[in-house]
This record gives sequence, structure tokens and C-alpha cells, in this order.
Amino acid sequence: MKRGSYWTGRGWLGYLLVFVYLLGSISHISASIHEYYNETFVTQSNALFFLGGSEGLYASKAHHSSAASASPDNSSPKGKSFIRFEDVIFVRTKESSDKQNAMQSKTGLVEAIIVEVKDRERVGGSFLKSDAICCTPELAKTETCKLGEVIIHKNPANPEWPKRIQTFFEGKNQEAKMVETVDINSTGMYYLYFMLCDPQLRGTIIQGKTVWRNPEGYLPGKMVPMMTFYGVVSLAYLILGILWFVRFGRYWKDIIQLHYHITAVIALGMCEAALWYFEYTNLNGTGSRPMGITLWAVTITSVKKTVSRLLLLVVSMGYGMVKPTLGGVTSRVFLLGLVEHLGNINDFSGKTKIYLVLPVVFLDTCFILWIFSSLSKTLEKLQVRRSMAKLELYRKFTNSLAIFVLLSIAWIGYELYFNASDPLSELWQIAWIIPAFWSLLAFFLLVVICVLWAPSSNPTRYAYAGDTGDDADEEAISLTSTVKVAGSPDHGTVLGEDLEEDKRD
Repeated sequence: MKRGSYWTGRGWLGYLLVFVYLLGSISHISASIHEYYNETFVTQSNALFFLGGSEGLYASKAHHSSAASASPDNSSPKGKSFIRFEDVIFVRTKESSDKQNAMQSKTGLVEAIIVEVKDRERVGGSFLKSDAICCTPELAKTETCKLGEVIIHKNPANPEWPKRIQTFFEGKNQEAKMVETVDINSTGMYYLYFMLCDPQLRGTIIQGKTVWRNPEGYLPGKMVPMMTFYGVVSLAYLILGILWFVRFGRYWKDIIQLHYHITAVIALGMCEAALWYFEYTNLNGTGSRPMGITLWAVTITSVKKTVSRLLLLVVSMGYGMVKPTLGGVTSRVFLLGLVEHLGNINDFSGKTKIYLVLPVVFLDTCFILWIFSSLSKTLEKLQVRRSMAKLELYRKFTNSLAIFVLLSIAWIGYELYFNASDPLSELWQIAWIIPAFWSLLAFFLLVVICVLWAPSSNPTRYAYAGDTGDDADEEAISLTSTVKVAGSPDHGTVLGEDLEEDKRD
């Protein structure tokens, strides 16, 4: 006994350590706030550039003057959309600064280029049939650009865009600071690039942050609909929960074990939707994710996905209807569920996420194959026993599950097409439907299970009670709590063998 207790303690300790490690691997994201920690520039054509971020932004509902826009201390009233540079600092190498004249006011240029994705061809020399990004002496002679600056072909419909913001190093100073606020008056996907055209600035690093704000808050444009979506889903789970608990309370004397599993999934669904709604609301209001709510939301989502899949699996195996227990496969079911739980946490940082991708794909495949294999065996067993009421129930469940699988396959195809046809996120305003679909699919599948396995005054409609072969016997069970079988005298022996088989499965 001591040996068993010792290993049980070690098992829980090991699981706790793994859980703490995985939580530590969860990445921290701060809404539309892009922070730069000593980031370096990379070479592209004849320029050095750094991608400062990209976001879908809605147009400001309240327009402000250009003078107000240029003020770094500008307030953030509701209805205003902007990109704000907060203490963005560029640090060049000491070797580069030592080469400069201390008396010169401008000894190095850094440019920030903000461009809407539809105008991306206006940055660089493509319109001049040149691969250059920075203006060359040959191009400068044509007076289409200024030597040492990024080539920009202004939009005739909006001469201020693409937007160019410049800051200079002074004398021998190693640091240059950029403080600016740019109003957004047109809805679109915006990209921010920091660019250097001076080869002497090679090795320059960038620090600080930029804040991207939409009219209603700091939530990224593509995530704005998700806040409303999770609010609606929270309400839907609440209504489902109320209906289920009312029926649960009404027939509480006839509740079977499976009903508790369904109740757990509904409760987890309510918690998941509510946590994500509060997560997005806080993110929208403050611009940063509260680590506590984020950890709870990610963990509850993972647990809910795992428990939902386990529910599908045990229902397909006929638990509580065809067999009283899961028998020898119980440990395998929970082990697969535990590993699936770890894989379902999708907010991991880069390396951890890479390590889990292939195992999760393999586990998902195992789950699907196991579910349909178990469902096939359950249907076959019910058909052999001629348990018509349960067979009809499982046929409805099988048909519903088949429809959901077909929808899933079709949506995966659409998702692949969507991602392949929109590499620059130009369709950001409808991108929210991709994750939303999976949440809705899971919800409606849960509704189907709740309808099919709803608590009732006749629990033998789906409860395991040693199936005897026909509907008349099922009715007899509910009246006498004993099994009376008319027919062959060997039938009781066959029933006993079935019971033993069910327990072994």
C-alpha cells in the first residue's frame, strides 16, 4: 500500500510540474500594442527595414485636425482611431556615431512608413520599374524621389498616404526618438515599416512601442467581432444551461451517470464563453491582457474541449446504455484525454507550440477513428440484441454526427482556401468567422446530445439495465426492476455472457 501511495504522489507531482511549465510557456499578447525590445533591421533590396506591426483598423468616427494629430499628448476620445508612437527610440552603433560631425544637426535618417495594404505597390520603385526601395542617384535625377529617402508614390485620391514619418540622429548622438500620433480616417489593413537608407546606420536597433487603437477601443480590428460573438455565445450557453438544469431537477431521481458528464460540459462551456468575453472586454478597454483571466480562459477552453471529446467517445462506446462501465479501456480513455488537454492549449509560445502540433494532429485522428469505431460496434450490438428504442436513438446520433463531420471537412477546406487566398489579411473584417464556426459547431453538437439524452421519467429509454432483446423487456424493467425473459431457456445464459463481455470491453 505504501508503494502505491508513493507512486501516486509522484504522478501528481509530475503532472503539476508539467502543468506549471506549460503555463509558463503561454505567450503574452498586449492587444494592439506592439512592443520592441532591441529589435534589429534586416536587409531588403537597398534598404534596411523592420516590420513594426500590422492591424486592421476602422476609420475614426470623430475627425480631428492635423495639428491635433501631430501632438503626442493627444487624448484618446471614444470614436478616434490612430497609431501612436510612444517613446520609440533608435540606437545606432558607436562606430557609426563617431564618424559624424558633432556640429551637424542631421547625421542619420530613420523613416516610419505607414501604408494601407491596397497601396503597398506605392512604396518602393515598382512604379518606376525599379527594384530599389531607397532613392538612388539615378532615380533622384528624374526628380521622382529624394536621395537617401524611401521611394513613395503618393495616392492621388489621398495625397498624405502612404504616410511618411521622419526622425534624425543629431551630431554624434547614438539615440534618436520618434514621438507621433497618426489618425486613421479610412478603414483598412495597415502595415508599419521602419526603414533606413543610410548604409552607415547598419546595426541600429529599435526600442519602445506603438499603440494601435480602433474607434471603440484597443482590440485589434479582426478581433472586434469576437467580443460580441462571445457575448452572444455566453447567453446561448446560459439559456441551454437553464433548460437543462430545469429538466435535470425535475427528473433528478432518474438521472444516470451520463447526465452528469453532459452537465459538466455545459458548465465548462458557460465558463469558457464568459471568460473570453471578459478577456476581450478588458483587452479592448485597457490595451493589455490580464494574465490571470487569460490563463483561466485558456485552461478552461482546453479542459472543455477535452471533456467534450471524451463525452463524444464514451457516448459512442455506449457507456451507461450498452455497457455499465468502460471496463479495461478506462485508463486509455483518460490518458488520451490528458494528453489531448495539453495539446488543446493553443496560446503556447513558438517552440512549445511546434513540439505539440504533430502529436495533437495524431491524437485528433485517434479520437475520430476511435469514436466512429466505437459507434459502429455499439450500433451492431444494439441491432443484434434488437433493442429498438436505443438503436433508434443511436441512429439519430450517428446521422447528426455524420452531418457535423461533413460540415467540419467542408469548413477545413474553406479555411485552407481562405488562408491561401489572403496572405496579407486583406479580408480581416470577416476573418473572425473562422474560429467562430468551430465554437458554434461544438455548441450545436452539445445541443443535439442534450436533446437526445435529455433526462426523462423513463430512464430505461437509454439507461443500461442488462438489455434483454426487445422493447417489451425494457418496459418491464421500469415496472418491476427485474428481467423476465420469455422464450429460450438458454437466453439467461446468453445475457450473462453479454454482461461479462460489456464489463470487459
